[in-house]
Amino acid sequence: MIAFARRWLDSDVGHSFRSSPMAMVAALIALVCVGCALFAPWVAPHDPFDLATLELSNARLPPAWMEGGNPDFLLGTEDQGRDILSAVMYGARISLAVSVTSVLLSVAIGVFLGLLAGFLGGWMDAFLMRLCDVMLSFPPILVALLIAGVGRALFPQAQDSLAFGVLVLSITLTGWVQYARTVRGSTLVERRKEYVQAAQVIGVPPLRIMRRHVLPNVLGPVLVLATIHVATAIITEATLSFLGVGAPVTSPSLGTLIRVGNDYLFSGEWWITVFPGAMLVLISLSVNLLGDWLRDALNPRLR
Repeated sequence: MIAFARRWLDSDVGHSFRSSPMAMVAALIALVCVGCALFAPWVAPHDPFDLATLELSNARLPPAWMEGGNPDFLLGTEDQGRDILSAVMYGARISLAVSVTSVLLSVAIGVFLGLLAGFLGGWMDAFLMRLCDVMLSFPPILVALLIAGVGRALFPQAQDSLAFGVLVLSITLTGWVQYARTVRGSTLVERRKEYVQAAQVIGVPPLRIMRRHVLPNVLGPVLVLATIHVATAIITEATLSFLGVGAPVTSPSLGTLIRVGNDYLFSGEWWITVFPGAMLVLISLSVNLLGDWLRDALNPRLR
């Protein structure tokens, strides 16, 4: 592991990372946020989902440094008495899980369909690109509302599990299109190169050519796109949860916490909304900055 890290730091990408203060700061912020989310059960001061520890007398307490604050709740509490700091860590965990799962599914679907469209061409290319055009006309929010409505009608007893399925499915259905278009464009260039033509001449099956020869050469743009898409998916998840079609109240994500705090924002309990919103901004901004750096680092024209 140490040897791999050293080789990476000595590579062109590693040198670009070491020479970019913005990338290092963004990586540090993302690492802290993701670490707090992943290790929330161990680093969070309270368990916000343990109903036995909740006290309504602790509801809507201000941060510890304000008048009326409690040192046990550093960032204050929300309307159910949950510790905001702990809820933000657990909420980031849910948001990251939904966004990463959605991005992985989008990458798998988009890369596969993009390879088929670009390599096979013909009616397959035309059909898949028209399908992309159709999917681009449906925003994730509308897709989520449609899926939530149909799902609740078919499975009225599966509210919690359905909520996470709605989030993942709605983000995936609208997210794979950009990967398919990107991979298709790169595949159209790669399939005309000599190494692909040589493989076709000796009788290598098309699927094997796509998997072993074309795919490794089109993954660079996909990696950059996926990095940026993670931040977009987090914001989309937060938006859907804010609208009430995302994570349930019993398992609040960052968007759910912001929605809860919005009801008390004008009554002076600003911390219920501000701190989850700040966490959302930090994660999205750091991941976007890393995506911008990675795009420049993998661009041979900028080396």
